Amino acid sequence: MKTMKKIIATLATIAMLAVVFTGCEEKKKELVKFNVGHLTSTGHILYFIAQEKGLFKANGLDVELFQFNNSGEGINAIIAGKLDAGSFGTAPPFTFIEKGAAISIFGGQMTEGHALVAKPEVAEQIKSITDLKGKTIATVRLATGDIAFRSALSAAGVDWKTEVTIKEMESPAAALEVVKKGDADAGVVWTPFRKMAEDQGLKILFYSGELNNLTGHPCCRQIAVTEKIKQRENDYRNFLVALIQAYDFYKTNHDESIDILSKYVKVDRDILVAETYGPHISSSPDPNKDGVIKFWNAMIAAGYLTNKDIDVANYVNTALFEGALDIALKSDPDNANYKQLKAEFKK
Repeated sequence: MKTMKKIIATLATIAMLAVVFTGCEEKKKELVKFNVGHLTSTGHILYFIAQEKGLFKANGLDVELFQFNNSGEGINAIIAGKLDAGSFGTAPPFTFIEKGAAISIFGGQMTEGHALVAKPEVAEQIKSITDLKGKTIATVRLATGDIAFRSALSAAGVDWKTEVTIKEMESPAAALEVVKKGDADAGVVWTPFRKMAEDQGLKILFYSGELNNLTGHPCCRQIAVTEKIKQRENDYRNFLVALIQAYDFYKTNHDESIDILSKYVKVDRDILVAETYGPHISSSPDPNKDGVIKFWNAMIAAGYLTNKDIDVANYVNTALFEGALDIALKSDPDNANYKQLKAEFKK
């Protein structure tokens, strides 16, 4: 009888352990592999916070971050299926969409963050955008700031194709160098190079949001292959929940947010602070559909895009963000930052 009881007890223990191990296996399976691409920019801070604070894992995702040198490389990686998502400017995804790429914008990242810089003696000569006529401008083709300033020139009646010399560089660092050497009168740069330019003796002529009615213009947008979003809708929604939670952390924990950012963007701390919490720069996971449409139209007006038959609104998915925000609010209904995001989204 005792032997039978021991056997029964042993079997019960084995069964219990099997349930435990099965539960562990199921828990492991809950973490879904999710590859994300980014640039080295303070504007991508939401990614870095979500990764370092475990917010991606808390939402069922095993995220690996991949750094790219430029937007084109990153978008090609998304289309090739090597990345599940990424944020690579506003203009670059538009050019791919115009060429027929089946990608969707489903979230936000950085807002504004670009500027035109020049040496002090040149800055004294340039009081308005029209004063750039006849000047040489160094820029990075398809950068959001590049589009903003070319569209501003067009809106002011300056033909940037014939009345301005455009010197296209491979990076904002390269644009900064040619301005310092005097090989260009002005240069388009983005965070953190705006503050770096000032620290190196250059002057900011204009911030991108100050021109052509582009205040609050979107920069890096979250993009993904449209079909992949349809197939893995829950994963993309969870991804946005993590970014919304990262946004709350970014708004309420400045010092630790800068600590996290310093692991990914290797510049002095004062530059990180200025280019994260200073003027003409902010981060938000909201896709900003209205801003996206407005920026598309600015590119059309500037002659950067030519296909006027495309309705870019069809390439913006706002349902995922709305659903993710509802999930975040349900878990923390009194969160002021979530309420702010909700109000801005409705607006």
